Amino acid sequence: MAATSIKLPDDLKSRIAPLAEAEGVSPHAWMLRALAAEAERAELRAAFLAEGRRRLQEVRDGAPTYPAREVLDRVQARLRGALAAKAERKA
Repeated sequence: MAATSIKLPDDLKSRIAPLAEAEGVSPHAWMLRALAAEAERAELRAAFLAEGRRRLQEVRDGAPTYPAREVLDRVQARLRGALAAKAERKA
């Protein structure tokens, strides 16, 4: 495991200590978990945005799309328990 140091503002350090204590872990362990969670969140966001850019390019390249009204109607019908007719793709 690589070692690194981080300087925390006093107010942040004082906020972390009771949170860690309440969870029965050291401030160090609490910060490691918080950093890992934030790194995962940032990675998921980056993947989400990359997927959006990829899908947008597919549409720009001519992939079929569905009219928003038909999609919304179908989702609402499914929520009511009735399966609506399949939406027609627009070329």
